[in-house]
Amino acid sequence: MIYIDQLQLLLSNEQVTTNAVLLEQHGKDESYHEPHLPDVVVFPKTSEEISKVLAFANENRIPVVPFGLGTSLEGHIIPYNGGISLDLSLMSAVLEVRSDDFLVKVQPGVTRSQLNKELKKHGLFFSVDPGADATLGGMAATNASGTTSVRYGIMRDQVRDLEVVLANGDIIHTGGLAAKSSSGYHLNGLLIGSEGTLGVITELTLRVYGIPEKVVAGRATFTTVQQAVDSVVALKQAGIPMARIELVDKRSIERVNATSGTTFAETPTLFLEFHGNEAGLASDVAFATELLDDNGCLDIQFEQDERNRNQLWELRHNLAYTYIHSAPKKRLMTTDVVVPINSLPEAIENSRAKIESLQIDAGIVGHVGDGNYHIILMVDMNDSADIARAKQLNEHVVEFALSLGGTCTGEHGVGVGKAKYQQQEHGLAYNWMKQIKKLLDPNNILNPGKIFID
Repeated sequence: MIYIDQLQLLLSNEQVTTNAVLLEQHGKDESYHEPHLPDVVVFPKTSEEISKVLAFANENRIPVVPFGLGTSLEGHIIPYNGGISLDLSLMSAVLEVRSDDFLVKVQPGVTRSQLNKELKKHGLFFSVDPGADATLGGMAATNASGTTSVRYGIMRDQVRDLEVVLANGDIIHTGGLAAKSSSGYHLNGLLIGSEGTLGVITELTLRVYGIPEKVVAGRATFTTVQQAVDSVVALKQAGIPMARIELVDKRSIERVNATSGTTFAETPTLFLEFHGNEAGLASDVAFATELLDDNGCLDIQFEQDERNRNQLWELRHNLAYTYIHSAPKKRLMTTDVVVPINSLPEAIENSRAKIESLQIDAGIVGHVGDGNYHIILMVDMNDSADIARAKQLNEHVVEFALSLGGTCTGEHGVGVGKAKYQQQEHGLAYNWMKQIKKLLDPNNILNPGKIFID
């Protein structure tokens, strides 16, 4: 294609490639969605280079899809219209740590683990923990959250400022360094979660936190999901500052035991974590234990040793990969809905009933502190009946969540997988979202086909 030669003139030959392996790598993510190759992969090194690429693409109506590490789960980075896959991996510097302000400035290709390794030298850490070692640019683009959101908030809560390149090549900032502002529209909130459809994030200024003096993790077992969720509500009502509250259902615990050699009780389980100082934490743990017992807890075990704590959370984080390794010829599919916390037992039991009626082998896990839960299953992409069952389950779970006043996605984002639910969830506001897209990207070059199905 002639435009590839023109891109090489804008950048350099080594930054523009049509290598078959790289095209394939940039044509898929970790989801079950159908892959599609880009025309070309571009590796920019600066915001100015991205500005040149976008201005050129906008003038020539060439689609541009930003790419981080490809860990997304709803097809966000799959270039269904071909065009340019804009790989930001060369923009991976931690630019500035402002420890006294509890801020850090990074490029979009920095990963969560890379950032925390650097912050540890300053006694700080970045809180958003989606499990996968995703890039921070990608995490902002999908408004990621994870296990720690119950205490520290989601990605949108951590972003103080973004540098963004718009479709026409303009470079803007969406915030500043101040802790609060009443000036102008909240552009951070607009760009975070926009999945590369409104602009390309090229720099992030993020809130960070002091590493807690003491951390205690725990594992509490229950007879029913209802008891487990009632315990979560009780802990939150009591004001205990939980850092993580994760639900893992009976089927998932069975899968963990089978693949990891553990001997956990195979019953609904809460994985808990407390952050604080030694004196305060002892009081919090004692109070939490009383509340858990009052709500039917069968057994609770605490871990203070860092190695044992890390092992506990590795099991939780790697649960999806446990399913992947158990069925190497299938593709991972995870649902991702949020419901009001009080409706969570009803929603989970409804999902389990649908799983059984469809005869699907699946586990349920959730960030129950904020009502977010996932069903994890493997899909045979060569079996149309298997695909149909998986899609039927996903649709049922989403429809039920929406009927409860919930949302079709709590952290994975819309991509292509949840696009068909946007009108139903947002109503008239969906039409105004499309107007914003048209205003900022009139030629529809930025990640076309994502979020908006039309």
